[in-house]
Amino acid sequence: MAIHFALLLAGAAMVQVQNSYSYAASDWQSDITTAAGIGIDGFGNPQHAQNDYEVDRLVDAFSLFFSFDMSYSWASSDMVSIVQKYANSSAMYTWNDAVLVSTYSGESYGDSFWSDFKSTLAADGITIILAPAFTTYRDPSDANSLMSTFSSIDGFFNWWSWPADVDANLTTATDLAYQAVVKSDRTGPYIMSVSPWQFKNLGTNDTDWVELSDTLWYYRWLQAIQDVNPDIVEIVTWNDYAESHYIGEINSNVDLGDLAPNYVDGFPHTYWRNVSQYFISWYKSGGAPTVTDDQVIFWYRGWPKDTTCSTGSPPRNYGFPVDAVFALALLSSEASVQLYIGSNSFSWDAPAGASIGSVPFPTEDSQIPYIEIVRDNTTIKSGYGSLQVNQTGCSYYNFNPWVGIID
Repeated sequence: MAIHFALLLAGAAMVQVQNSYSYAASDWQSDITTAAGIGIDGFGNPQHAQNDYEVDRLVDAFSLFFSFDMSYSWASSDMVSIVQKYANSSAMYTWNDAVLVSTYSGESYGDSFWSDFKSTLAADGITIILAPAFTTYRDPSDANSLMSTFSSIDGFFNWWSWPADVDANLTTATDLAYQAVVKSDRTGPYIMSVSPWQFKNLGTNDTDWVELSDTLWYYRWLQAIQDVNPDIVEIVTWNDYAESHYIGEINSNVDLGDLAPNYVDGFPHTYWRNVSQYFISWYKSGGAPTVTDDQVIFWYRGWPKDTTCSTGSPPRNYGFPVDAVFALALLSSEASVQLYIGSNSFSWDAPAGASIGSVPFPTEDSQIPYIEIVRDNTTIKSGYGSLQVNQTGCSYYNFNPWVGIID
């Protein structure tokens, strides 16, 4: 599992510093300014090792909390040293006046490891709130077991923001079950993750997969706002390019390795931030924001899922995604949103605010979508995608979408 980066709202926002090794201060400032501009409150920082470069990068970042990647080997003393070094920083994110610490995984270390970690810090006058992402705890029926097994934890972060290898949308069953047990007798936050996509293709059986993500960026936000109302929403991710759920810019200074560039380069996700800005405002204010600038954010893959590519094999679950162009409208008032690609078309009467529709891929080769916003029989805005949907010529299995905007 790749190390995560995520974003927090009403808390901090988490950046995957592993993908930021080559960052200069100007790169950090650009990301921070962009994130703050859409309502994100800070970056969180996954830690991989005591002597990792990430520790030195912390001084460049803004509001943050630690998220230790426990799939790496950690000594408690090293973790303690890192928290001690930065606990009193004005940039450190706190929950109820205590330093918030999270993880990716870590349940295999056992409850005594975490109890000792907390007590050692407490002896130094540092109180932490531990809200880990113990990733084996996904089944709702295991929620009570989590609490009885780990008396050390104060809250919980549900890392799972994609369906679990099933051809069905993600439900809130896990969120509601673990939120309930946290709120029953713990003082820490319930952290819910939201994510726009999940695809990875790095050449081995356990690094090639796609999860059903076609409308995930829409319905998962609605789940957070309307069904769960978590203490913190964490966006997964800002810059985990290899898993295709980045919403930050593709930074040319980042070394993506040998294979990830095949499906990351040329596939920007910039405009997914427009979607998150709308829902962040809704989450924070408690009411759907008024849209003042009509826009349609749309995304689609470059090839139908059954296309045979010249390199590699289809990823696990490749049959789940729908071959379609997906479009999310953010409108100031009712309008018809009209989608066209090749000989296919679809339209819907979109209300003010957010709504979503799609048009299937055509059978014709080399087609580009065209989108219109029509109000009172007048085209208000229109435009094309810039990536062709092709039926042939695929050199690498790529289920990462291209994201565009009509504004």
